[in-house]
Amino acid sequence: MRYNAGNYDIIVVGAGHAGCEAGLAGARMGCKTLLITINLDNVALMPCNPAVGGPAKGHLVREVDALGGEIGINTDKTLIQMRLLNTGKGPAVHALRAQADKCLYQLEMTKTIEGQENLTVKQGMAEEVLVDERGIAGVVTQTGAVFYCKALVIATGTYLRGRIIIGDLFFDGGPNGQFPSIGLSSSLKALGLNLNRFKTGTPPRIDRRTVDFSRMNMQPGDPCPRPFSFLTDRLERPHVPCWLTYTNEKTHHVIRENLHRSPLYSGLIEGVGPRYCPSIEDKIVRFADKVAHQIFIEPEGLSTYEMYVQGMSTSLPEDVQLQMLRTISGLENVEVMRAGYAIEYEVIDSTQLKPTLETKVCPGLFTAGQLNGTSGYEEAAAQGIMAGINAAMYCKEREPVVIKRSEAYIGVMIDDLVTKGTREPYRIMTSKAEYRLLLRQDNADLRLTETGHRIGLASADRYKRMSEKQEKIRREMERLQKTAVSPSDELTIKTLEQRGSSPLKGPALLADLLRRPELAYADIALISPGSEQLAREVAEQVEIQTKYEGYIARQLAQVERFEKLEDRSLPQDIDYAQIKGLSIEAKQKLAAIRPVSVGQAGRISGVSPADVSVLLIYIEQKRRERSQSVGAVNSN
Repeated sequence: MRYNAGNYDIIVVGAGHAGCEAGLAGARMGCKTLLITINLDNVALMPCNPAVGGPAKGHLVREVDALGGEIGINTDKTLIQMRLLNTGKGPAVHALRAQADKCLYQLEMTKTIEGQENLTVKQGMAEEVLVDERGIAGVVTQTGAVFYCKALVIATGTYLRGRIIIGDLFFDGGPNGQFPSIGLSSSLKALGLNLNRFKTGTPPRIDRRTVDFSRMNMQPGDPCPRPFSFLTDRLERPHVPCWLTYTNEKTHHVIRENLHRSPLYSGLIEGVGPRYCPSIEDKIVRFADKVAHQIFIEPEGLSTYEMYVQGMSTSLPEDVQLQMLRTISGLENVEVMRAGYAIEYEVIDSTQLKPTLETKVCPGLFTAGQLNGTSGYEEAAAQGIMAGINAAMYCKEREPVVIKRSEAYIGVMIDDLVTKGTREPYRIMTSKAEYRLLLRQDNADLRLTETGHRIGLASADRYKRMSEKQEKIRREMERLQKTAVSPSDELTIKTLEQRGSSPLKGPALLADLLRRPELAYADIALISPGSEQLAREVAEQVEIQTKYEGYIARQLAQVERFEKLEDRSLPQDIDYAQIKGLSIEAKQKLAAIRPVSVGQAGRISGVSPADVSVLLIYIEQKRRERSQSVGAVNSN
């Protein structure tokens, strides 16, 4: 029997990484928010690798943090290793990656959520979405509880009609054998959302006590690690190493001999898997010429013996998993604590979303995370915070927040999803950003904190810290542009000699010296120290902005050209079928996706530059017609 269980501004279904950020954002922006989860013990569960960050993913984490989100802060509280990746390359692709303590991560996030003002957390299985003439009205749980709301965020992860597959064994289930969400799928379909089926997987977990680390290569964290959150002043967590080993021909032989038992090749798995994180059996088939594949043995926490076998995701039968693991150096006597598995689940067609992550089929209904076809905790958290923000703006009847491709990786990801859709689990990558020198992980706070503060999410303290940092950067860059050193200065001569830099022939500005590839800001500060010693993150910005000044200016000019098309809005009631000159494919794609701007229209697959020109002519004609109409009315 159904009963009225309460009224809220926002309801969030699912308490994974997307749901946590959505719930916190809504509550912190002043909306009465309810977070419903299948199991209160699994808030912020890390069913795959308990790692956060990496190339482009680390950028997302810092962007979520800059907006006022929680994933960066929570990772800093619970990490057991931190590394800055790609340090041999330019700053555009530098990326933080942390190994977190899985159980502690859940506990800390649960504590944060349960203690958040305006946020109520309840255990329940949402099974039906309620709508009325205005749009979203609420949800009904399995027990008959009816919760009413103005806005609803669905963030079900891989639980929606989830199915676990190990060899020829399969059963309905969510990650780690949790209950799946079955009824909600039918309700979403009834609203008009198109659902597809994706697949992901996870490797076996092994017992640390049965691993011979002496046969592996140690992978330590950074000696002076930097945090994810711009609010974390110092990391005081213990740091433990990961370990590197390799598959070999014996491993590959075991896999090839058992391919007939793999659900990937038997036809048991129907869903589309992730391109950039294939199972080990898929690697062996697709890259048959490779004699070895990297395998990282990574701790799952400080209070468990479980270790994660990164690079060995599999759905092979349990006995085969043990057999292939024992062919690997250091794992000859290994014991498996949890078998690897594949999981199939339902996702929506992300082209049915607006750039705000509100669905086009129902006002007030937002979706986020793996339900939208993405993979990874970071992609989920980034969508979660944006769905929570825009659900709050919807409730407050304020303008939604849309972050552009030129402003953040968050904007790149969401634009890709809503404009192009995805036929496989989507993963953010630095190569997907046109302006990645502007969208560095180190300057996420300078790019997004003001937005977070303006909408009431980023705190006043966070905004003050960012503003002070910005001012210190400005002052020091101004000093470098105005201060010159003499070629006869002994300290300058000595420093240039030590760095293998050519001697000065005349007075030189400090900024010009810093632009030399072999010199760092630390060298400039030694030659001519400023009035105060700069914090590492300030000095880093001064160095990057000075060294890459020309390239940054070039990308800013590109953004300015890009914005001209982004600013040409397209009315949502256009009848594309009636526009002469558009190709048939363009008419179909434009009518289906209904882009909000000419710029977005140009990124739709099947819309050519010629079609974009037709659209520009069309909206100019409509503008002139409106002007003439207004002129005629005024003359009368």
